[in-house]
Amino acid sequence: MAQKRITIAVDGYSSCGKSTLARDIAKALNYAYVDTGAMYRAVTYFALNNGLINGKQLDIETLIEELDELSIRFNFNPETGVSEILLNNENVEQEIRQMDVNDWVSQVAAVPEVRRKMVSLQQAMGKEKGIAMDGRDIGTTVFPDAELKLFMTADLDVRARRRRDEMEAKNMLVTMEEIKANLAHRDQEDMSRKESPLRKADDAIVLDNTNLNREQQLTFALEKASKFIAF
Repeated sequence: MAQKRITIAVDGYSSCGKSTLARDIAKALNYAYVDTGAMYRAVTYFALNNGLINGKQLDIETLIEELDELSIRFNFNPETGVSEILLNNENVEQEIRQMDVNDWVSQVAAVPEVRRKMVSLQQAMGKEKGIAMDGRDIGTTVFPDAELKLFMTADLDVRARRRRDEMEAKNMLVTMEEIKANLAHRDQEDMSRKESPLRKADDAIVLDNTNLNREQQLTFALEKASKFIAF
C-alpha cells in the first residue's frame, strides 16, 4: 500500500521519553528526526559558556544580540545512528546534557526572541514533511497543522528515575531529590511562559507511558500514524 509523508509532532513534559519515541518513529517510517529540545539546550550552553548566565541572572539583552551569530544544525553520526547537534560547527551533543544546562534551559527557552529563531529553524527543517519532531510546542506553534500530534506524560517519580538512569549511564551523578526538583521547576517554567507555553493541542492524542516500555509506546504511535499515512 502506498504511503503519504506526514508531519508527526511529539510534545510533553521533561523526561517522558519524547526524544526516544520521536527517534524510533522516524526510524520505523524512514523519516527525518529533529530534537528541538537539543536546540534550546545548545543556546543555553552557549549562554553559560559565554558568561551570559551569572549566578541567578540571565543576560537576556546580550543573548538576543548574539542570536544571529549562532549556527545550529544537526549532523548524522553513522557510528551511533543518530543525528547530533552542532553549535557553530562544534559537536556539543554531550555537553548540552549537563545539569547546569538542565537548570537554565527553560528560562532561556522562555525568551521570545530565542523561541522565534528556533521555531523558524524548525519550520524550515520540516517544510517537506516526512519528519518526526519532539519538543514542547511542536503541535501548537511549530506545526499546528501536523497530521499526527502526540502529547506525552508520565508520573513524576517515573520520569525522575528515567532521568537518573540516563545521567548515571553518562557518569553524571545526581540525587533523585535534585532531579525531581529540577523536573518540577522545568514543568512550571514551561507551562507558565508567555511565549509558546507547554500545553496539549486540542487535537493531540495523550500518551501516558508511565507503565509502557519503549516497544509498547512505539506500537501505540505507529498505530495512530497508520491512519494518516496509508491511502
